[in-house]
Amino acid sequence: MTSSPFDAWITNDDEVTSLLSQEWQRQTTTLQLIASENFASPAVLAATGSILTNKYAEGYPGRRYYGGNQVVDEVEDLARRRLTALFGADHANVQPHSGANANVAVYQALLEPGDTILAMRLDQGGHLTHGSPASITSKWWNFVSYGVTPRSDDPENPGEMIDFDNVRELALEHRPKMILAGATAYSRLIDPAPFREIADEIGALLMFDSAHVAGLIAGGSHPNPVPYADVVAFTTHKTLRGPRGGAILCREEYAKKIDSAVFPGQQGGPLEHAIAAKAVSFKEAALPSFATYTEQIVANAKAFGAALAKEGFRNVSGGTENHMVLLDLREFDEELTGKLAQEVLDRAGITTNRNTIPDDPRSPFVTSGLRVGSAAQTTAGMKEGEFETIATLMSRALRHRDDDAIVTEVRADVAAMCATFNPYANFTKQ
Repeated sequence: MTSSPFDAWITNDDEVTSLLSQEWQRQTTTLQLIASENFASPAVLAATGSILTNKYAEGYPGRRYYGGNQVVDEVEDLARRRLTALFGADHANVQPHSGANANVAVYQALLEPGDTILAMRLDQGGHLTHGSPASITSKWWNFVSYGVTPRSDDPENPGEMIDFDNVRELALEHRPKMILAGATAYSRLIDPAPFREIADEIGALLMFDSAHVAGLIAGGSHPNPVPYADVVAFTTHKTLRGPRGGAILCREEYAKKIDSAVFPGQQGGPLEHAIAAKAVSFKEAALPSFATYTEQIVANAKAFGAALAKEGFRNVSGGTENHMVLLDLREFDEELTGKLAQEVLDRAGITTNRNTIPDDPRSPFVTSGLRVGSAAQTTAGMKEGEFETIATLMSRALRHRDDDAIVTEVRADVAAMCATFNPYANFTKQ
C-alpha cells in the first residue's frame, strides 16, 4: 500500500491509518468526477484538523454560552467578514454543518409550518431539501414544483432548461411564500433576475440555493444571486473548494431570524475548526487565481460534454454552462442504466454518480442518467485535452463492460493520468 501524509499524523491507530492511506490512494490514483466533490487545499485540510476542534462555542461572537471563546470569536468573525466581502452580502452565517442544514434553517427562519415553497422538481434537477417526500422539508412545508421545458431536436433550442413560464404560472396559481431557485443536477446557468421579477409580482421571498455553483459565483463564472435574492444558502465543499459544511448569506433585515434558526433553532455548538477552514477557503476564493480556476472548470466541462457527445452520449439540455454534464445514457446504449454505468466506471477507476434525467422512465435508484463534473480534476491541473481523453476512456469501459481485461486496461490508463495530475503532489509528510 502506498503511504500517505496521514501516516505521520496518526501513530497510535494502525486501522485508521490504513483506511486513510487507502482513501488517499483512491483519490490520487482514480478520477474524481462527482460534481459535488473537490480537492480541498492542504491549508483547508490543516485548519479542519486543527486544535479548534477542542473548543465548545455555543452562540455567536460576543454572545457565547461558554467561556474561553476569545480566539474562536475572532476566527468566526474573520470567516463572516471574508464571506460577505466575497459575495457582496449584508450578513453571513458560517455555522451550518451542511447545505441541507442551511436550507432547512432558512425555511425555519422565514416561513411558518405549512407555508408554500415553489421549487424545482427533483426529477428535473432539484435537491432533496427542495421538497422530496423522503426529506423532512416536505413534512413541514408545502412544496409546489416547477420544471424544465420539453426536449427539442432543435440544436439552437434544445429544451430541458428552466421553464420560466411554468414558474410564473405556478407562482400566480399557488401564491407561495417563497420561491426557491437553484438545483443539484442542472448544467445551465441559473439567471436570478427572472426569479426576482416573479417573486416581486406575487410578493414572495426569493431564496437561491447555490450549493453547486458557489465557487463559480465567487470566481465570476456564474451570475451572482446576492443582489437579487433575500437569502442565499450553499455548501462550502463543492466548487468553492472548502471544507465540508454550509453557509447562509442574507439581507440585514433577516440576519437575526437566520442566526436564531441556525442556533439555537437547529444546532448546538458550531464546528469552529470547520469554520476556520471555511475562512481559509474564502480567502483562497478571493484570489485572482481562483477566477482563472473557475473559468477553466467551465471550459473543461464544455470540452468534456462535447467529447462525450462524440462518443454517443446525449448531453441533457444540449450542453453545459457550469461545472457539470448530465448524460442521457439511452442513446449510447439503451440497456445501460445509470446504476450499471456507475458500477462499471468504478471498476475502471472513474468515480461518477447515477442521476435521474427529465422524464426518466427508470427509478431514482437505477436511473437513465449519469452526472459528471469537472471541478475536482481541474483542481488537479487537468485541461480540455485531458477531459477529452477521459470521455474516450469512459466510452471504452462502458462499451466493453463485460470484458474485464479491457476495463482493467482503462483503469491502468486512468492511473497513469492521475500520476501526472496529483492534486497533492507537494503535500508531503510532516
